[in-house]
Amino acid sequence: MPGGSGHGLEALSAHGLDHQHGDDGDDHSHGRGQGEKRGHGHGGDDTHGHRGNSGHGHGGDDTHGGSHGHGHGGDHSHGHVDDATLAEMLEIDAQVMAPVLADLVEQVAEQAGAGTTRVVDLGAGTGVGTVALARRLPDAEVVAVDRAPAMLARVLTAARVAGVGDRVRTLEADLGQGWPDTGEVDLVWASSSLHEVPDPAAVLRRAADVLAPGGSVAVVEMDTLPRFLPDDLGRGRPGLEVRCHDVLARAGWNSYQDWTPYLAAVGLEVSRHRHVLETQPQADLLVRYARAFLQRIRDYVGQHLPAEDLAVLDVLLGSGPESLESRGDLALQASRTLWLATRPPGVRR
Repeated sequence: MPGGSGHGLEALSAHGLDHQHGDDGDDHSHGRGQGEKRGHGHGGDDTHGHRGNSGHGHGGDDTHGGSHGHGHGGDHSHGHVDDATLAEMLEIDAQVMAPVLADLVEQVAEQAGAGTTRVVDLGAGTGVGTVALARRLPDAEVVAVDRAPAMLARVLTAARVAGVGDRVRTLEADLGQGWPDTGEVDLVWASSSLHEVPDPAAVLRRAADVLAPGGSVAVVEMDTLPRFLPDDLGRGRPGLEVRCHDVLARAGWNSYQDWTPYLAAVGLEVSRHRHVLETQPQADLLVRYARAFLQRIRDYVGQHLPAEDLAVLDVLLGSGPESLESRGDLALQASRTLWLATRPPGVRR
């Protein structure tokens, strides 16, 4: 949901998955697309400051395409699935990507420090990030901001179940319409939500305005949409998943900017870090995740793939001997990039 319901990439999947794009003949100038080259590891290849050629792996190969406008005001349209379907997808994402979320929250919490008393989660979705932050920062109130009342209700339920309901509150707001009334904030968390707002630069300016001295802004994005399939499926031409992702990339799915210059422009000191999923989920969960994702994209990519490719995709999504459930060769490839930006102590905007 553009305008402030990123539904967290704790829920990492996916705000990029919440798109059914219009004709991909439109001129989509979203900026960072879905590069195919991947680096690996935590922290070791972090880059600090802005490097003009840094791709997803932070090694210097930028494979994201040349246009760097957001394209939110373009002619393409975004439709959305219902909240219940989206919430189910996000909950699967949260289970699969829990190790990465834990790493992200730990790194952000260490930067924020023990004195953190107010956190804002922009585009909170089902509340996975909200709850994780509340657990890790026991003295903090966490304000979950989302434009969808149904999502905010899920946040409150999740917080109560986790035993942090007394420190979580919700705020219904559309970031496309301006910054909500949060008061001064020690930490702003935006997971897979910033690229969804019409004017992310304005959102970051307002975040900096309310940030306490020494406070931080954490922006998380999916490096690419998740991948599951081997290159050669034993049916059809090799490379089906690559072709699916190429279709989605041309339509602007999961596209976002390098947020480093945006954060630096509002007076924050910025570092960037890549977190890679290093352990595979249990087989049943992996299959559920693969099925949910491929089912979500099937109708859109089916309009643009050759008939042979669509037929293979339908076999995978079917219930026969070559279905996803019957394969033993699925493997998830997924990673997240964190921009961690801090206001120097003693400095106010």
